[in-house]
Amino acid sequence: MAARTQRIDRLAELTAARREEAEGRGVWREAFARMSRNPMAITGAAVVALFIVVAVLGDLIAPYGPTEQNWGDEVFPNRNVFVGPRAENWLGLDNLGRDQFSRMVIGARQTLMVGVVAAGLGFTAGALLGGVSGAAYALGGTAGRRVDAVLMRVVDMMLALPSLLLAVSIAALLGQGLVTVMIAVGTAQVPIFARLLRGAMIAQGSRDYVIAARALGARRRRIALVHILPNSMGPILVQLTLSLATAIIDAAALSYLGLGNPDPSVPEWGTMLADAQRFLSGAPQLAVYPALAIIVTALGFTLMGEALRESLDPRLRK
Repeated sequence: MAARTQRIDRLAELTAARREEAEGRGVWREAFARMSRNPMAITGAAVVALFIVVAVLGDLIAPYGPTEQNWGDEVFPNRNVFVGPRAENWLGLDNLGRDQFSRMVIGARQTLMVGVVAAGLGFTAGALLGGVSGAAYALGGTAGRRVDAVLMRVVDMMLALPSLLLAVSIAALLGQGLVTVMIAVGTAQVPIFARLLRGAMIAQGSRDYVIAARALGARRRRIALVHILPNSMGPILVQLTLSLATAIIDAAALSYLGLGNPDPSVPEWGTMLADAQRFLSGAPQLAVYPALAIIVTALGFTLMGEALRESLDPRLRK
């Protein structure tokens, strides 16, 4: 009788373990299912999808070339005489007689490229730094905690400066250009990702499955890469979505300050916004259009990030 009871208890434990494993595999599936019913996530996804479509198919959507000055004789910037929206120019003309709608459409590609590359650089470098630091703290003992302390002091120095000021400083050192903007904005994002991943890995390091893996003699590298890291990626992936919005805004700010693409003929929303400041009294729409595009696009990424965070956090689930 006692042996039968032990077998039943063992079967119950195995069933519970399998159920927990199945639930763990379905966390992301459940999160995306909740997002599909979330109006905030749907709105953000629609905005981001529209932005991506415009950026990818810009050459097919734009009715004119972004550098064509077909209506230069109709614009007189010195006298604040500009052409507003009309049938052939949906958003009017800029100060050189170029179609503003075409420049907005083509400029979306540059803005998307800068934002995605910058956020990707920050994510990669921050994840590497935070992953090494978190694994060293959670599994490395006294020596690992020393490594963690050194790496985190580097992150603290980066956090001592506001992200935009750090990006401006790096861009000023490297010189003008889109590549400079990507590196500067990406570097400013590194400490955020590093701190998030380190904290998540340290929290996972005290979980029962990590203790069990160590008791079974699994190597520390395998525990960190196979067990701790995959279970710590939730917060950093949410931050990646939110950082896309921040990267787009910061890149536009650097372009506004004159640290972006040195070629003024290449449209980019931040550069267009900077050029429009000289003509605010005569043509405020030249600044309104790129500013609204930046705000709406950043809002789309922010809504998606917040919805993803809400879907993954059990305390915020509805």
